[in-house]
This record gives sequence, C-alpha cells and structure tokens, in this order.
Amino acid sequence: MLTLPTIQKSMELYDKARRIIPATTQTLAKGVGQYSLGVAPIFVEKGKGSKVFDIDGNEYLDLSMAVGPISLGYCYEAVDAAIKEQLSHGITFSLPHIVEYEVSELISSIVPNAEMIRFSKTGADVTSAAVRLARAYTQRDEILCCGYHGWHDWYIGVTDRNYGIPEATKNQVFTFDYNNVDSLLDSICEKTAAVILEPITFTEPKKGFLLELRELCHKYGAVLIFDEMWTGWRLALGGAQEYYDIDADILCFSKAIANGMPLSVLCGKSEIMKLLEKDVFFFTTFGGEALSLAAAKTTIVEMRKYDVPDYLRQQGKKLQYGIKNIIQSHKVNWCDCIGNPTRTMMTFHHSVYSALELKTLMQQELIRYGILWNGFHTLSFSHSDQDIHHALLAYGDIIPWMNEIILNGNVKNMIVGKVLEPVFRKTTHFNTKPHVVHG
Repeated sequence: MLTLPTIQKSMELYDKARRIIPATTQTLAKGVGQYSLGVAPIFVEKGKGSKVFDIDGNEYLDLSMAVGPISLGYCYEAVDAAIKEQLSHGITFSLPHIVEYEVSELISSIVPNAEMIRFSKTGADVTSAAVRLARAYTQRDEILCCGYHGWHDWYIGVTDRNYGIPEATKNQVFTFDYNNVDSLLDSICEKTAAVILEPITFTEPKKGFLLELRELCHKYGAVLIFDEMWTGWRLALGGAQEYYDIDADILCFSKAIANGMPLSVLCGKSEIMKLLEKDVFFFTTFGGEALSLAAAKTTIVEMRKYDVPDYLRQQGKKLQYGIKNIIQSHKVNWCDCIGNPTRTMMTFHHSVYSALELKTLMQQELIRYGILWNGFHTLSFSHSDQDIHHALLAYGDIIPWMNEIILNGNVKNMIVGKVLEPVFRKTTHFNTKPHVVHG
C-alpha cells in the first residue's frame, strides 16, 4: 500500500487559521468538511497545468480545479500574459474601460439571447440580480428554483442553513424537482415571477423536459433563468442554451469563464435587461475590474481556438467510461460515475456503510496516489491523456481493493482521517410549494 503524504505544515497552519477564519475557508467546498481532516492537505501553495502543490511540498493531480473556475489550467500562459499586460495599464478606473465592451461583444457573439450584458464578481451576485430583474419585469414575487444558486437570502432561505433569513423572504421561494415537469406544474401559477434552474446537474435532462419548462414559463408569464455556473464555457461556448437548443430569458455565468479570475456575467434578452438602466439597481465597484475581464477575453479566444468544450468532453469520456469499465469488470454495485462527461461525479450507495464513509475512504486512497479529489471530476484543457491514465490506474487499484474491504466489513477501521460532512442535509424534495390547482 502506498503511504499517505506528510501534511505537517498544513495541520500546523490549520490550528492557527481556525481561530481567526470561520470554517477555515472562504469556500465551503474547499474546507476540511469536504477533505478528510488528518489525511488530506488543507492549504495549497501553487498550481501549474493540471497539478497543485500543497504547503508541505506534495504534488497532486487536481480533479477539482478550484471547484470549477480553472477551465484552461493553472498558470495558463496566454491568460497570465493578458493579466500582466492589463496590470501594466491599471486594474480599476474612474470610468468604464474598453475591455468591458470588448468582452460584452464576445459574449454576445457566442451566447444565444445574450443581447445585453452586465458583469459582477460571484455567481451569487448575478443569480440574485436575475431574480430581482424577473420580479421587476413581471411585478410578481414568487420564485421557483432547482439546484444550488448561492448564498444570498432569496435562495439560502429554502435550505437548512437558513439562520438569519427573514420568514417573509423564505415564504416567497420554493423548489421543484429536476426532470419532473409535474413537480413544476404543481407549483407554477400567475404569481410566479421566475423559474431558475441549473439546466443540467449530474442527470441529463429528459427528452422534452427543458422545452416543456420553457412552455410553462411562457404560459404563466414567468421569466426563465438558466444558472449556468457549471455549464457555461464547459458544456459549450454558448452554454446549455446552445447545447440543448433551448432559449432562456436570463443567463447567469461564472466559474470557468475567466480561468480562475473573479468574474460573473448576467445577460439576457434586452427587453428585461434594459430595466438595469434605471429601474433595477445592480451596480458594483468592481464589476468592471479589468484584470478579470482581460482574463475572460483571452479565455474565450483560447476556447474558441482549440474547441476546449469538445476537448473537455473527450477527456471526460475517457475518464468516465474507464471508471465504469472498472466498476463493471469487478462486478461492483456500491458506486457509479454519473453525469455529463464535461463534469462527472462518483456516487455511493450501500446498505451498511453511508455514502460519506465510502467517499471518505476513496478520497483517502486517491490521495495515496497523488490525486486531489472531492467526489467530482472537473477537468481542464491541461488534463492530458497521461493524467487520465494516472487517474484510471488509481481507480483500477482502489475500486477492487475497496470492494474487498466492504465485503469484509472493515470500512470504518480503514478510514484514517475524519469522515466527510454533507454540505446540505436535504438536496431534493424540500421546501416545495403546496399543490396549485390550475383551472
């Protein structure tokens, strides 16, 4: 068995950092609840291509890529050069910068229905702005959502992390179930301002689902919002709208669009977006910050030049199909690799052991092979065939080994660190609206 890496410096810094940083992280998916404490590295020092290096000097093949934002690779030369060039001219100014227009034009040229564009910094910024826009446009209050949409009051109030959210806010937002038109039909009505969803999660939309959803929004006068944090620039340059040939009213992008620089995009049909000129207030000091926009401009150019979405799909297929072949060849029934090849996830299901226990053990063993993994496979343009081969070699050893451990009833004894924690206790069938009777 391979040895686990030494993480002494990570643990020493963790003891100091947890006293002054709540949860010891700025991003929940990067914290110790999602990486086994005592086994996984806690602090990173640098990255290059598809690899990261922790503060103890250990190298890892990164299958998370900063939880999505690194689409081309760490320290990607063309993007870094664009950032340095812009840095030599300035970062934030007293007037709009020309790069704001240039990137807006680029986005409008690749994203269907991106007739008008605004920038901000995080995904939650633009999903919240989209909801405000929809409410202003329809003069209604109720929102129906499906997926994860950020930390702001309107959304997080429907989850079990809703302390500090006014009851009045909670009572205006409800969830519906993905791929279930009846679930939406049970909730949508003449009070619905918007339907917001991630157009694909880890299950492909059923034939006709997105179209029926679009038609229901039209029927009830609701705004259709696509939260494309994960699908934008990865699934296709034009996002899920292009990939599935379906039109939404408002689109929200972030993560992969600037190869790690902080940027988010709110765009959509001009009849709605023009409300941002005077009626709806959505302005931020750093929305026009030029370094991130320069990075986005070059990221789009590189993605177009090399057809990066197709590359991600092909590399993702190699990894996903390879894992599925390992699972099938060893007659394993407690795990699977699901999702669109551009972003896949390992799932776990067992009658004795929890999914989190099995995920913890698999993460631990992948760390032995120098692989940083949080349950997902989010690849970049820098993930080579050699990287995919390395990951499959590791899975090829670990999955049959874990199968024996499970059969022998020895999983808990093999876990060295702390068992991983759930992000939310409920992910489906929660905070649904009482059934609406339609006339």
